Amino acid sequence: MFVKRGRLTSAGAALAAAALLLSACGDEDNGSAEGADEEVGDTDAEFLTIATGGSSGVYYQIGATMSDVLADELGSDTSVQATGASAENINLVTDNNAELAMTMGDATVQALEGSGPFEDDPREGLLAIMTMYPNTVQLIARADAGIESVEDLAGANVAVGDVGSGVELNAQMVLGAYDMSYDDVNEDYLSYAEATDQMANGHIDALFATSGLPNPSLTELATSTDFITVPIDGEGRENLLSEYEFFEGATIPADTYDDDSDVETVSVTNHLIVSSELSEDAVYDITSTLFDNIDRIHSSHAEAENITVETATEGLVIPLHPGAERYYEEQGVDTGEGSGEDSDEE
Repeated sequence: MFVKRGRLTSAGAALAAAALLLSACGDEDNGSAEGADEEVGDTDAEFLTIATGGSSGVYYQIGATMSDVLADELGSDTSVQATGASAENINLVTDNNAELAMTMGDATVQALEGSGPFEDDPREGLLAIMTMYPNTVQLIARADAGIESVEDLAGANVAVGDVGSGVELNAQMVLGAYDMSYDDVNEDYLSYAEATDQMANGHIDALFATSGLPNPSLTELATSTDFITVPIDGEGRENLLSEYEFFEGATIPADTYDDDSDVETVSVTNHLIVSSELSEDAVYDITSTLFDNIDRIHSSHAEAENITVETATEGLVIPLHPGAERYYEEQGVDTGEGSGEDSDEE
């Protein structure tokens, strides 16, 4: 197993329960130790579907550009699919309904361990092409809602993301870190586009968004609705960082939306995962094509600029596909061969 297990604390019932199910994250440096030993299929790259997220999100913007690059350079019949993001994407790949998918590291760990939306249904054979960029947990509140801290969410109408999505998983963890749960809020399961519409209409007070910065839906919301970014800080933030190794400390710069100063929060690393049905040669070609055309991918969104060959194997929570591993070894990138065997993780 590719998972490091963290020590439980008493940060609240929800946090503890989640920690029992989710082993913290993979080796911070490299998690790809056994990629070359994974059995892979012999399917070529003629037809490629990339599962992303909502059509107004960062996943979709980057995935659409990747799809165009692979179509132009490999001649593949490619398509980009809007989805509910991480959990749905893992299902699509493991059910052979998508060849590539974007997932958050924490949801990937749940799939490995059979927890959360994968309760008693663990997924095997999950393989990675790369880690991409950090997804930042953003808690947004209407400026007139009187919400300035996580604790102020008590009794509020809060959009927590699609059911089973990485956003919803993070919302539960954040609440748990502050000794809160859905019992303390009026939760609403909404996509980014739905959540921002409902906030603009005054029907919800706050929303969770876990994405790259800036989130396109929030950028659009800022043109019509005054909102603030609520900090995830203090003891609750420390609980998150100590319980879950896949969380890292992060800051939302003041100029991201309309805040007067930087805002403390946490982030989770995104993965580009790939079907084990694809052959080593097919995934080698996909990986090399993406990095040979990295300037086009960087132009898709500001967060895509964090995708580099030098950092593509950092923070992995699942093994690399042998095709991707071969490419990185040729580039002199550390693939972590032999690391991670003493850990269990995300």
